[in-house]
Amino acid sequence: VGEGNRDSIVSTICKSLIQDPSALKEEGNTLFNAGDMQGALCFYTKALKFSDSQAESAVLHRNRSACYLKLEDYTKAEADASKALDVDPGDVKARFRRAQALQKLGRLNEAFLDAQRCAQMEPTNNTFKEMLRLLGAQSQKKSVQMSSTDARVQQMFSLLLDPLAQPSDRQKAAQNLVVLSREEAGAEQIFRNDGVKLIQSLLGSKQEEVVLSALRTLVGLCTGHQSRTMAIVNELGMEQLCGVMGSGASAVSLAACHLLQVMFEALTEGMKREIRGKDEAILPEPSRELRSMLRHLVEMMPASSVSGPGRDSAINLLVKQVPRKSQRNPDNSLTLWVIDQGLKKILEVAGTVPEMSEGPPLTDNSHMSCSVLLSKLYDDLKSDAERENFNKLCEEYVHKLRAIQTVSVLLQGPSDVGNRTLEMSGMMDAVISLCASEVVCHQQVAVEALIHAAGKAKRASFITANGVALLKDLYKKSENDQIRVRALVGLCKLGSAGGTDFSMKQFAEGSTLKLAKQCRKWLCNESLPPTSRRWAIEGLAYLTFDADVKEDLVEDRNALQAMFQLAKSEDKTVLFAVGSTLVNCTNSYDVDKPDPQMVELAKYAKQHVPEEHPKDAHSFVEKRLMKLLEAGVVSALVCMGKQESPALTETCRECIARVFLALVERQEDRGTVVAQGGGKALLPLVSESTDVGKTKAAQALAKITITSNPEIAFPGERIYEVVRPLVSLLTLDCSLLQNFESLMALTNLAGISERLRQKIIKEKAVPKVEGYMFEEHELVRAAATECMCNLVLSTEVQQLYVATGNDRLKLLVLYSGEEDERLRKAAAGTLAMLTAEQPELCARIPGTTSHWLEILQALLLSDSLELRHRGVVVILNLMQAEKSLAETLMESEALEILSVLAKSTEQSPISRAAQHCLDKAIEYGIIKKPEEGGEGNEP
Repeated sequence: VGEGNRDSIVSTICKSLIQDPSALKEEGNTLFNAGDMQGALCFYTKALKFSDSQAESAVLHRNRSACYLKLEDYTKAEADASKALDVDPGDVKARFRRAQALQKLGRLNEAFLDAQRCAQMEPTNNTFKEMLRLLGAQSQKKSVQMSSTDARVQQMFSLLLDPLAQPSDRQKAAQNLVVLSREEAGAEQIFRNDGVKLIQSLLGSKQEEVVLSALRTLVGLCTGHQSRTMAIVNELGMEQLCGVMGSGASAVSLAACHLLQVMFEALTEGMKREIRGKDEAILPEPSRELRSMLRHLVEMMPASSVSGPGRDSAINLLVKQVPRKSQRNPDNSLTLWVIDQGLKKILEVAGTVPEMSEGPPLTDNSHMSCSVLLSKLYDDLKSDAERENFNKLCEEYVHKLRAIQTVSVLLQGPSDVGNRTLEMSGMMDAVISLCASEVVCHQQVAVEALIHAAGKAKRASFITANGVALLKDLYKKSENDQIRVRALVGLCKLGSAGGTDFSMKQFAEGSTLKLAKQCRKWLCNESLPPTSRRWAIEGLAYLTFDADVKEDLVEDRNALQAMFQLAKSEDKTVLFAVGSTLVNCTNSYDVDKPDPQMVELAKYAKQHVPEEHPKDAHSFVEKRLMKLLEAGVVSALVCMGKQESPALTETCRECIARVFLALVERQEDRGTVVAQGGGKALLPLVSESTDVGKTKAAQALAKITITSNPEIAFPGERIYEVVRPLVSLLTLDCSLLQNFESLMALTNLAGISERLRQKIIKEKAVPKVEGYMFEEHELVRAAATECMCNLVLSTEVQQLYVATGNDRLKLLVLYSGEEDERLRKAAAGTLAMLTAEQPELCARIPGTTSHWLEILQALLLSDSLELRHRGVVVILNLMQAEKSLAETLMESEALEILSVLAKSTEQSPISRAAQHCLDKAIEYGIIKKPEEGGEGNEP
């Protein structure tokens, strides 16, 4: 039965046996012996609730401990075994199970004592003797390792503390300390030997390499360990850590940012677990440390002493740690706290104009990072009252001098807040008037605000009426290249207001092509700063809604390669513009095709009907994809996906996933995409993107898995990461094409190894595959049955067919008689494997349908050799299983058909299997062995 059915059956039985702990225990034992650990666990737990006997409860705890061992939950296995031993210290089974759990938890000394006690109670038990020997060897190895580690730690400390040691020796010692900290034994020795104080002194070193080593050592100490992390946060203090992160050196800033990220994860993950820290100690909630970390990060925002990279790192940490990971979590208190304590400080960064001397130092990425943070905070709000408070705080701030810059950042982030702020009295007039300012930085800020404001249709129409002439004037007359390129982007954005609708263009025919040509010229001009060239890509992101522009761009190899180089550069703000441009060029955006009847009605009513550009036809798109591949688009996408920056938003990742899906559409291009790292790059996109992006990435993985060798496309452990995204496509929310491709890909994976089949089963794919075996669409139905054909190689799936009370076997028999040849092959193949591996199923085949014999005979008579072979194998399995089945078959036309097949002059697998059938019938005495030169077999 499927997972859902099993749960309901377990629930029903539990209710009927609810007052009888002994019966519940027996039912649990039955499920345990059948390999259903979760089911057994349910019954043992239920029995414990109703058991009033200490002795019986001890046995139930012992049994439940065995379930937890199988499920690899060793902490609970040890706890249950201990409860059993509290009642009966002489229970050798409970003691052995506790020893096994303690061994897995790394508590070797305690495990050795339990195993030793087991061996004393049963001196002849070889299992206990072997475990004692193994634990002794492991304990000795650990002891040697600890003493060796301790000596190495002391040696490193001596070198680092020796003022007379050579700088190169001290640097090497610091690097060795990093290596030691990555091992649990080494990390513990460093921590226990007052290593944190030593590391604190290293953080003040003037040698960058030594500081980096100190930070990386702290990462090793904190990773996955809450108790050490809390102690380190309290000992070092957030002020020092934030000071290191805010330093001028970008490498040190990034390393400090990584350390704080690891600290956040250790503290927050620890809060989710009942037992915290690898030392199993129960600790107080680390909320005080978390609040301290967040407070210091917020205070870094406007501080002029903090470097640009340090501020970006602080913003990045807030983006990752403050908003809820899931909307199902009702607690958004961290977001509310940051808005209350830090929103105005974030807006101060957003409102800083880098060209002016005032304000904190920024990088090219700072404003985009602020936009992402503001957007994340706004999206995490739950009520209208919370959103209204956010709006008011923004409105209160923008009366300041740098208001327009702040609005520009808000428009890129929570755009509703930005638009509302823009509607404040006189704000739009101020933007328009500043465009005419003689001060270059004023012009620059105003033009950028104008560009971002044109995003909404109502704003675009207002700006088209009021700002186009101004932007054209700036573009033609300004002597400053940075102003000209921004004015050009403003014109590009306004010129693309009709989107992909060919009939809705803002400007005259040919204007967009001229703008695009100028954008490509700016893009290829390496004498311009990267920020100015980035604005040229922004322009193309808007203009490539026009198919003529797409065609010109893919023909310009220099422009493409310049764009890809910028995508790989340090400027992260370009990522979304490159992604959008590529989505447009590959036509990988979603287009709702209108109903033809509705189109006719709209024309009759003189309503506007969207029109597709002739160059957006499939043949043009295919050629554009080929040109992008030749220009190196895959390596650019791979680099874009690796970026660690708030600018790589979920929407940006969705763009990358869409382009990848378009690139693997043609089967012959998939090898190229995989060879250049596309397969590996898709894996993170299935978990870190929008819902649409995750689906697109999963579909791209499915297409690759169908036609490429999965073991080459996803080598090593990576192949197991492909299973979950493929299973995610088996839902009603996905299209039938996505369902079909997922089933095909899973079929390939299921045929590779038992471990992969187990992974597919663990992801609960089997019930979903079974559901699609009933799908009306014949291709999907056949693909699901093919997938099941490979899955039945696993004993666990075979047991679903062995279980009584379902029609699984009947469905396979009936499908073996369908007209669809692909479906018949899959069903008959599954039947052949099942009857070979589980002979008890053979006797149940005649009970599935009165036409079973006709279906098998039709397989034998098929024109398809594959169907014929499957039919012969099924009949051979039936005859080998039971004599009565052999008799029924030999009394039918099957005897004559098998005789003809066996006489085939070519010794094929079919003729050999047919002869085996006849030999079995002779062995049973159902037919006589033919005389030499006789006419045939006689019953």
